[in-house]
Amino acid sequence: MSHRPRPRVIAEIGCNHKGDMSIARDLIESAARFAKADFVKFQKRCNHELLTPEEYNAPHPNPVHSYGDTYGAHREFLEFDIEQHRRIQRWCEEFGIGYSTSVWDMTSAQEMASLNPPMLKVPSACNLHFDMLDLLAREYEGEIHLSLGMTTPDEQESIVSLFERLGVQNRVVLYACTSGYPVPFDQVCLLEVARLRELYAHRVQDIGFSGHHLGIAVDIAALTLGANWVERHFTLDRTWKGTDHSASLEPDGLRKLVRDLRAVASALTAKPTDILDIEAPQRAKLKRLPGVHLR
Repeated sequence: MSHRPRPRVIAEIGCNHKGDMSIARDLIESAARFAKADFVKFQKRCNHELLTPEEYNAPHPNPVHSYGDTYGAHREFLEFDIEQHRRIQRWCEEFGIGYSTSVWDMTSAQEMASLNPPMLKVPSACNLHFDMLDLLAREYEGEIHLSLGMTTPDEQESIVSLFERLGVQNRVVLYACTSGYPVPFDQVCLLEVARLRELYAHRVQDIGFSGHHLGIAVDIAALTLGANWVERHFTLDRTWKGTDHSASLEPDGLRKLVRDLRAVASALTAKPTDILDIEAPQRAKLKRLPGVHLR
């Protein structure tokens, strides 16, 4: 009996570690050992490169969630350097889960590519940074995952065409995504998964879904529409300070998501024979056939 590939689940830790390496380690261990996810994902930014001086020195737009007097100071507080990422990578190996990170700028892309993780992610905000996409294609050998939130169809085509010209489309995974935190159900737009599958499944390695909604029902539907990768923000406590926690899953939510995705993926098959082996004894016992009466 043929089953579809097992869905891969990414626990997006992002900055939910609150700048604390001990919390980062706890998140990795929980995602790996309790929830049984496939990957954790962090974020890497070179803030002076990514932000203009005006953006860096401006106040945080939501001060209650700020870890610094300016937005730049807030971002620096939450940033791990490359040696901390090396340690995080070792923890992932220790706990038996894949390590990955999003990269937001050229410096971060170069630094994280030097760690040679199995995948790097390009967030929706940076997916038109073509110099960075070119760098990843030429200087990094792993999978390039890329979210398509806030991106027009023409822009999406330009991204895929670039990867095709560079000859790396067979290691690209595209994610349907709505960029909001959290996203109301009527704006998740799940049929984007089917649209991306129709347009690009034969042009890139795979299609995924990056969700910022509440609960786990939507992710199951994304799987049935063709998403083989599912990414969700992950935290230990949704009430913690920080803008991403409210749209994140806590450990038991992530555990249930992984469990249910794998169960549904196993069930998404057609019947290989008219009567399954499990049905045969029930058919012999219970089936009413024309002209045949039970005794």
